[in-house]
Amino acid sequence: MGELFGAVVGFPGVVFTSALAVVVCFWLLVAVGVTRTDCFDEDADLDVVGLGGVPVSVAASLFTLAGWATGVAGSAATARAGLTGMAHAAVDLGLLLASACVGWGAARVLARVRARRSPGASDPTALALLGSVGTVRTDGVGVDSGQAEVATRDGAVVVVEVRQDPSDRSAALALGSAAVLYAYDASGAFFWAAPAAVRLPKGPRPPRTHAHPRERSSTGHDWPCADCA
Repeated sequence: MGELFGAVVGFPGVVFTSALAVVVCFWLLVAVGVTRTDCFDEDADLDVVGLGGVPVSVAASLFTLAGWATGVAGSAATARAGLTGMAHAAVDLGLLLASACVGWGAARVLARVRARRSPGASDPTALALLGSVGTVRTDGVGVDSGQAEVATRDGAVVVVEVRQDPSDRSAALALGSAAVLYAYDASGAFFWAAPAAVRLPKGPRPPRTHAHPRERSSTGHDWPCADCA
């Protein structure tokens, strides 16, 4: 038990232990409704590290958890080996790097799994959705985050990742707004979307009225007779 505690609070495990404490606090805030899981998506771009398509909070949590488990296990094994001095320091530094690599690999696997489940460029579903109009289901759509709910041709409803071009001069896509999917980015597994000029009826359709049958006049012409008396 002492070795495990030492691995948790000692270097390099303490680096991921501190990060794990922050992660736990974050998810507790999400659970009570203080914050959202996508609150960091507009401030960070995970595409540069190969983790595009995954919410920042989810990717960071998985990275931290996998790195923490690797670091603690490695620290416990190092303590039993009885290394000292420069050898111990070199092993600790290598273990920190290895923990980070394992954490990134775990998050990368999650990103790939999610990308495979999303409609791909070679997936007929993705091609069929081009030109469709969906409803934005996130607080907003930016260049690195956003989701929309779209109905497929077979009647199913799917939630897809959408992005809005920052150079687009049209109105911003907000929660509940209509968005048309006009292009698909295979590398990022998302659709480019723009505001759709869709007007929905605001009230019930007025009842249909039937014209009165024309009455044939005494002169033989088909004129509507207001008073045939």
